[in-house]
Amino acid sequence: MIQSMKIVGMAMAIVLATGMPVLAQDAAAASSLNLASVGAGIVIIGAGLGIGRIGASAVESMARQPEVASSVQTAMIISAALIEGAAFFALIICIMSV
Repeated sequence: MIQSMKIVGMAMAIVLATGMPVLAQDAAAASSLNLASVGAGIVIIGAGLGIGRIGASAVESMARQPEVASSVQTAMIISAALIEGAAFFALIICIMSV
């Protein structure tokens, strides 16, 4: 838990640091673009953590029961694709809000 919080904190710091050149623009554009970059960072972090947990759980279940590996792998790929699609949709919404 502590390790994942450190990763999330570092990712947030990187996202906020990359949005700083925007502050040279007018106030309305700078604040909306900063919020969009923070939202995009949160979306990517959440999707990465979700897909990572799916992968870890799938590998663990395949190790416990090798005979169901093909069905677990299919379910893992479908779940990862759904998470990636939702993350892509949220990322587009964050970019369009600028």
